[in-house]
Amino acid sequence: MFAQQVAAAQPLLIGLLLLWSSYGKIVRQDSAERTALPRLVGENRAAPAYRAVGVVEAVIALALLAPPVWTVEAFAAVALAAGFTGYLVYAKIVVPAASCGCVGSSAKPIGHRAIGRALLLLATAVTAATATTGWWSAGSGALVLIPEAAAFVMLSAELDRYWLLPLRRLRLRITHPLSGTATDGIPLVATQRRLLLSPAYRAVDGLLRSDIRDYWDDEDWRFVSYTARYDGRRVTAVFAVPHHDSTPESVRVAVVDETSGQTLYRPTVPAAAG
Repeated sequence: MFAQQVAAAQPLLIGLLLLWSSYGKIVRQDSAERTALPRLVGENRAAPAYRAVGVVEAVIALALLAPPVWTVEAFAAVALAAGFTGYLVYAKIVVPAASCGCVGSSAKPIGHRAIGRALLLLATAVTAATATTGWWSAGSGALVLIPEAAAFVMLSAELDRYWLLPLRRLRLRITHPLSGTATDGIPLVATQRRLLLSPAYRAVDGLLRSDIRDYWDDEDWRFVSYTARYDGRRVTAVFAVPHHDSTPESVRVAVVDETSGQTLYRPTVPAAAG
C-alpha cells in the first residue's frame, strides 16, 4: 500500500523538475552553445534542438501533473531520463569541457553530480510507471518527496549559490582559504600561481576587485572565485583550473551575475598546446 503511494507521488516531483528544466532551455537558448549539442547535431542546429528538448520536457511535465493519469506519460518520462543520462555520459567523454545545459545558465563542466541527478530522475520515473493512481491520492507517500527533492537540490550545481556558496562563505569567515589545501592535496597557493600566469587571468585582470574569495574542488577541476566589476555592477569571476593539466592555457574563466547566475562574459583564450 505504502509503496503504491510512493509511486503515485513521483509524477508530481518529476513534473515540477521537468517544468523547471524546460524553462531554462526555452528562455535561455544561448546556453546551447556551451553544451555538447554543437558537436552532436552541428552548430546551426544546436539552439533549435535545445529548444525542442525544452518543449518536450514541458509537454511531458504538464501531462504528468494534470489528470487523467496515463501510463504512457510515465514511460515517456523514463525514456526522457534515460536519454538525458546517455547524453551526459556521451558529453563527458567526448566534450569534457561542455556544460550540462540541463536547466540553463550554469557553465560548469559536466560532472558526476549531473549524471547522478539524471540517474535519480530515471529511478523516480521508473517508480512512477508502476503507479495505479494519481499523485493527488499519494497520501503519506508524498512525504518521500521531501528527501528526494533535497537530493535533487544537492545534485544541482545550478542551485549551489542558494545553499552551498553561503556555507562556503561561512567557512571563509572562520578560516582563511590560504590556510588549507584541497581534497587532492594541491595547495591553493599553487593554484593561484597557475592562475596568475594564465591568459584567462590576464583577460579579466582589470575587472577583479578582490583576492581569492572562495574555492572548491569538483572532480577534476578546482574552481576559484573573485569579486569583480563588470558593466558597472558587482559580479563574480569564476576560474576553472584543471587538476591534471598544468598548462596556463587550460585555465578558463566566466564572469557571472551574482543574483541571476547568468554568465555575462566568457573570454576566449588560446587553446592549450599539444
